[in-house]
Amino acid sequence: MKLLNWKPWFHHKHRHLLVKLGVGFLLMGIAFRLLFIRSTDVSQELETPFPQETHLPQKAVASEPPAFVEAQEHEEQMQQTELPATSEVEEQEEQIPRTGNSTSKEWLTQLRRKCDLFTGDWVPNPSGPIYTNKSCSFIEAHQNCMRNGRPDAGYLYWMWNPRDCELPRFDPVRFLEMMRNKAWALIGDSISRNHVQSLLCMLSTVERPVEVYHDKEYKSRRWHFHRYNLTISVIWSPFLVRAAIFEDYNGVSTSEVKLHLDKLDKKWTDLYPNLDYMIISTGKWFLKSSIYYENNEVVGCHNCGKKNLEELGFNFAYRKALSFVMNFIATSGHKGSILFRTSTPDHFENGEWSDGGTCKRTSPAKEGEFQLKEIHRILRNIELEEFKNITDKASANGVNLKLLDVNPLSLLRPDGHPGPYREYNPFAGDKNAKVQNDCLHWCLPGPIDSWNDVIMEMLVNG
Repeated sequence: MKLLNWKPWFHHKHRHLLVKLGVGFLLMGIAFRLLFIRSTDVSQELETPFPQETHLPQKAVASEPPAFVEAQEHEEQMQQTELPATSEVEEQEEQIPRTGNSTSKEWLTQLRRKCDLFTGDWVPNPSGPIYTNKSCSFIEAHQNCMRNGRPDAGYLYWMWNPRDCELPRFDPVRFLEMMRNKAWALIGDSISRNHVQSLLCMLSTVERPVEVYHDKEYKSRRWHFHRYNLTISVIWSPFLVRAAIFEDYNGVSTSEVKLHLDKLDKKWTDLYPNLDYMIISTGKWFLKSSIYYENNEVVGCHNCGKKNLEELGFNFAYRKALSFVMNFIATSGHKGSILFRTSTPDHFENGEWSDGGTCKRTSPAKEGEFQLKEIHRILRNIELEEFKNITDKASANGVNLKLLDVNPLSLLRPDGHPGPYREYNPFAGDKNAKVQNDCLHWCLPGPIDSWNDVIMEMLVNG
């Protein structure tokens, strides 16, 4: 029997099978490739919410440009491409994959986020303040901490650093150039006086202003920068509404404040139409014992003892007065710029002003280390609510009203107050002497100087 030569047959069959398998793998590869390319194109569309060819409505664009833009190419793209309305953005955000590359979503968030100047940290500033207590003659004695013998100087070497954007340092030359022929006023209580001294000290590094007005008690004052024809005033109006106050220089009251909640204080309203820029504030004076009037009739009081009047509480009066002030501003048609400054916290520990409270810290606090006292929280909540209630009306009437919310950044500076050094060398005679501490106002130079960095960014650079 002839034997079958199986080797050539095997090789023939083997080659045949290999060819089939090769063709099969090739077809499968082509099909997979087509499917992969299709699926990749879909995912790229989802990850790119703003195709260059699309022109979207501009409703989501902020009414004011951001104070700082991180990338020039983002700025150019925003000029060429309109942003969608908020609802459209939210729908597109839902289509962005939650896993994988989140760059597109982060970029979208950056475009929508407005610079928050009031959330940040105090960071070291080796250069220190641009003036000293010796170079500036506008510092009130009670806030001249270095002259009064404060032994530490570390509190001078910090600056406010917002987390979401860049905050340039105050530029006195540029500020004065921008404010040629303008009239400024800071309206409020002794914190406004503290603040105006800070601003004058910074500006006097360029030109020393001349005082051109003061009232009998030197509480309301005005200065003139001759080369720039700029006037800066401080107007004493601690309630912003009409008030009869009965207390001495040290704040000791002889009677309750008589507070008219439906009458504005003419000390500032008479000057209001002629001001180009103003910073308005109030706050802690509403905690004082007061009798409240509306339509010239007593309606109640706060902490009025045995007067046999209804106790309405300071929060009642604060809301009424602020609402009245805000409505006046919003409907005034004023064409200048108005900043409403939130009230600032004190940092008394182990007591208050009148019962031995102190402030001995020498460095800034970390976020969460200090909490607002309940009274300050009530004041702040009313301020934010009343400001929010009036913003739409102000905008509709063309009034440029902005919120200067210095409360959060001030809360982190328990080291910035005079403490016992509100008086000259308080421990010269006795190192254990019990002296009055001031944990409310601010040393100059000091943390309050950073408020001017923020103001310049809001009004000049912004």
